[in-house]
Amino acid sequence: MSTFHWEIKERNYGKEYRDKTLNREETSSHPLKGITVTVTESKLRKQGKVSRSSSISSQASASSQDPLSSALDGSDPLSQFAAQASDPLSRIAAESQSRQSTDGTVTSTKGKNANADIDATFEPWSAKKAAILSHYTTSEKLSITTSFLASGDREKVTVRMQSAATVSDKVKNHLEQLDDFEDGSVQEMLNLSQQEYVKRIDELNNALILAWDQDQRVRSLKIAIQCAKLLADVSVIHFYPSKFVLITDILDTFGKLVYDRIKNKATYMPKGAARPIQLPDNFTPDQVPDSAKETCRNWFFKIASIRELVPRFYVESAVLKCYGFLTSEEYNQALRRLGLMTRGIGDPLVSLYSRCYLCRVGIDVAPTVKDHQMPCFDDFLFTFKQIQTDYVQNILAVQKLDLPRYLTLYSPGLNWILQCLAHNASDAVLDEILIKCQKQCNSALLINSIMSAFKPEYVSYRAKQFTAMIKDCEDTGFPKHVLYKSLGMCFVLADPPDEDKLQLLNDVWKVVIKLKNTSDYISCAEVWIEYVVKNFSKRELNTILNDIIKHMTPDRAYEDHYPQLEAIVEKIVSYMHDFSQLFALERFLPFLDMFQKESVKVEVCKTIMAAYCRYQKDPTNDPVIVNSLMFISKTMHDSVNALSLDDDIRQIGHLISSFIRSISFGHDFEQQLSFYVEARASFSNIDAIIIYLVQCVNTLAMQTRKIVKGNHTRKTASFVRACAAFTYITIPSLSNIFSRLNLYLISGEVALANLCLSQADAFFKAAITLLPEVPRNIQIDGKVRGTEPFLVEYINNLASTLLVVPDNPDQGPLYLVRGLLNAVKNYKWDPNSDAKAIIFVNIITLLSAMCQENYLYGIDKVDSNDKLYGQDPKFISECSQFCVDLKDETFTLLDVLDKPETYKRQADLAHQMFCRVLSCGNMDSSQMSDLAVTLWQLAQKHGQLDTKISVRTLAHVRRQAGNLPAIKKMLPLLVLESRT
Repeated sequence: MSTFHWEIKERNYGKEYRDKTLNREETSSHPLKGITVTVTESKLRKQGKVSRSSSISSQASASSQDPLSSALDGSDPLSQFAAQASDPLSRIAAESQSRQSTDGTVTSTKGKNANADIDATFEPWSAKKAAILSHYTTSEKLSITTSFLASGDREKVTVRMQSAATVSDKVKNHLEQLDDFEDGSVQEMLNLSQQEYVKRIDELNNALILAWDQDQRVRSLKIAIQCAKLLADVSVIHFYPSKFVLITDILDTFGKLVYDRIKNKATYMPKGAARPIQLPDNFTPDQVPDSAKETCRNWFFKIASIRELVPRFYVESAVLKCYGFLTSEEYNQALRRLGLMTRGIGDPLVSLYSRCYLCRVGIDVAPTVKDHQMPCFDDFLFTFKQIQTDYVQNILAVQKLDLPRYLTLYSPGLNWILQCLAHNASDAVLDEILIKCQKQCNSALLINSIMSAFKPEYVSYRAKQFTAMIKDCEDTGFPKHVLYKSLGMCFVLADPPDEDKLQLLNDVWKVVIKLKNTSDYISCAEVWIEYVVKNFSKRELNTILNDIIKHMTPDRAYEDHYPQLEAIVEKIVSYMHDFSQLFALERFLPFLDMFQKESVKVEVCKTIMAAYCRYQKDPTNDPVIVNSLMFISKTMHDSVNALSLDDDIRQIGHLISSFIRSISFGHDFEQQLSFYVEARASFSNIDAIIIYLVQCVNTLAMQTRKIVKGNHTRKTASFVRACAAFTYITIPSLSNIFSRLNLYLISGEVALANLCLSQADAFFKAAITLLPEVPRNIQIDGKVRGTEPFLVEYINNLASTLLVVPDNPDQGPLYLVRGLLNAVKNYKWDPNSDAKAIIFVNIITLLSAMCQENYLYGIDKVDSNDKLYGQDPKFISECSQFCVDLKDETFTLLDVLDKPETYKRQADLAHQMFCRVLSCGNMDSSQMSDLAVTLWQLAQKHGQLDTKISVRTLAHVRRQAGNLPAIKKMLPLLVLESRT
């Protein structure tokens, strides 16, 4: 093979394109539309026969002006698949709505007592429980009275067999068991911590469910009674709201168990049905059989036998839903009756939460019934004055609890009662409540709950009235700053009358500014800052910020209130979207200086930058914005270190890159480049920003080329060379080698397009020099992956670019290709991979393209080698010699693969080489045709080449043989070899 000469095929790209282009023809139907067969029958009276004619037609009319568009009606397969895959939730909802019960009626997925009349504005109790449990905690010891906890203390319950007993005997026996419970079978567990107490409550819940599952109904009732009795205990009073949440959860579980059991055991006989069926969810009392009604009455009789008021009230309220089995009119009467029962509870806090539970149950089982709610509120007003009695004062003295903290215990229960009253209520209800408050109890606690419960629109409309009430309310110990905070939240959600806005701010801020406690002050300022920034100009905002700085600076008080200060910044940037005005505020940057803790300051900077990226839509070059955001971005960038998380680095890089993208100096490209230089100096530690800056500078160079339409002047040529210099010295600072390789290639192409040939050479040489440093494996998302697929793709892209790169006259012909081949040969390839051989085969294609008279593509005003050499024999000879060397290298690799375990790889590689010889070599040459036959023989040698590929390859060779006599001579040998 030493005397082998590679002859390159001359190609006419234009003719090849025309030959391979398919003939076009007009279509009258959508190619993806399904074909429908329409059969028509017509009777021919003259012949007396029936004739059938079938026609194949499309749903779209053939006379349509645009048949392809007219067929996009969802009838084509792709549209049908998309429709089937879309909106699975809607499909599931439709299926659930179409489910029917066994009697053929549609069954709703919700019960008849579902809160259909409660809209999304009503906050459910489940959303409040977590806040109550986290807020009302205690470090004191608690006690619990029960007989169902630890194994040593559990009461042994004997289940008496009642197989032959009468109903009256069963009832008597149940009552005896209840009497046993009340006669002293319980024990008191003392000195429980809060965690232990919660654990015991959870054990009670599990014991209740276990007893129920074991058909021990009386035992379950006794557990519910014991739990309800715990709500009468106020020994650790500041834990009472949390205890109420825990205990009522158990009572809710008990009520649900009773209701579900009665419903599951009740069957009815619909008209026309062969056998009884279960009650549907939306049953009516007349469908409930007498046996189920009797069971339901028995439960109410058991509960009525409970002697103590508190457990009797709570347990009956828990099973209130069961009245639905008896009559549909019972809810209203039962709720009012239970509301009257709460008047017998002496402790004002216990009575309030009992009314709260009653309203809770009422909302669940009868959301439209409201007759009991206002009496509950009136009873609270009547009993609220009891907090001044000796009984309450003695409790507070014993437990060392001050009055302000005691009053906060009322808030969850009172808020819930008022929320139920206010839901879907008119403003007349608010007027009625305000009148009652002014007459009976103008308490700060009550005013705060009213503002929290009613619609903010109602409160804001009566802004002056509420301000006066807050000013004149009784000083019962409830902190007034909480009232101003609640009032501000209403004003933020609903604007007060325009003529009152400024006066309201002045009246309120006169009080807030006098608050001595920094916690009270900042809690109000956090709310009212949103009202200010939403309704007033930057002058008022600057005044408020200045006042906050004055209050928070002494004794470095701001260090204790970073969350509130962060919230203030968030609210400012949420409403103030003109960042030039924001950064021009005299006190805004000094306000940011209060964030001395680095982690907090970085988060605040992220908040500001995220708001800027979200709201700043137009490019800007305002120096105030640029300088301020450069400072903020520098703060974020400097926080990155070796311990920073990848997500944090990614987030900061994205924010800073978005800021850089928003800065534009128009056609002042030199100023733009100066900004990028400054940014590179400030943000050199984050690769994502450096990569973006390189791309920005490349874009700047291409914009310059576009403006001058490729005809650079001395000034523009100097500018694009400066851009190339920027990228050339910036890329090496990147730590990721793949980013460097990609940017070298892109920057070289940009330099080449701007006629910077020496700079382009430098980029391509740097890329080729970097190739041997590519590691064989990298870690991506915690998984080790090989780099060869990327490397092969990159070298292919680089080779396609080298086609249009003119040779440097000082370096000799093909010096970049020669350097690329050396880099490929010196790289330590995986011995189990054919990547090296594939690259050699692809470079043969490149060399073939370089020898053509006119290249397939080029760059405007850049003379590639086709113009420089003009098919010079020496240049073509150089390319041919390169092809011979690559052929020899490939055959060496093929010899190495001549092993049983690598026969498949050898066949595939030989086939690829055969295809390159066929497409790039001059097949009129006997040497080239012999080479092709040799490669085909090697591909077929061990029968490892895919049969389909062999057939398609031979078909292609037959088509080529019509024009090339040499291929005609070679074809029989190929076919013979393929058959053998």
